[in-house]
Amino acid sequence: MSRSSQEVPPFVTADDLERAVHLAVDVLREAPEDAWGRKAGSLEWDCWETVEHLCDDLFYYAVQLGPRTPPLNGSVPFVYESRRPGGPGNALYAKRAVGPAGLLEALEASGALLVAMVRTRPPHVRAYHAYGASDPEGFAAMGIVETLVHTHDLAEGLGLAWTPPDDLCARVLARLFPDAPHDTDPWPTLLWATGRAELPGRPRLTTWRWDGTPRTRHPA
Repeated sequence: MSRSSQEVPPFVTADDLERAVHLAVDVLREAPEDAWGRKAGSLEWDCWETVEHLCDDLFYYAVQLGPRTPPLNGSVPFVYESRRPGGPGNALYAKRAVGPAGLLEALEASGALLVAMVRTRPPHVRAYHAYGASDPEGFAAMGIVETLVHTHDLAEGLGLAWTPPDDLCARVLARLFPDAPHDTDPWPTLLWATGRAELPGRPRLTTWRWDGTPRTRHPA
């Protein structure tokens, strides 16, 4: 179903983000215990590192919204570092000894932090992002995109099936990728918009970025 043939709800919510994280965790729990060292799709990271990166993304978005006056010219100053050349530069890492179940617990916990921030911070709040300051709804949408597309990367590496709901994909496309095609199915379109797939007549993108600019809210 194309976005043009369905009504896309106007705003991304904390419930949408929570749903995306829970769906991802439920799918990833099906992965074989010995598969986490495999490469994650087209990424240069293995599947364990990719989940750690996703944990870190969700944590990063949450903490940007945390201060009473969030910074607008740079991120909250946690230390981000890589544990190997070419590995993700994270503030968070999961204990390897706990195994995949603990890794996914860390993912769910990081998602819950961002869900809580989106639920509790007022819409007028703005916080730093490298692509431009955004609002709680924008950070929720970013968290959903990170979750959906990195779960795609992980599913390729782990040999899992992963097709997220059209409504989630359509909502974040409308929020962060307003110039993406409207006459194609939402999930393939989101993969195209994030440089992971082709669309008919549209080659795979080699560079991409979203637009987190806050949207105007009109009173009901």
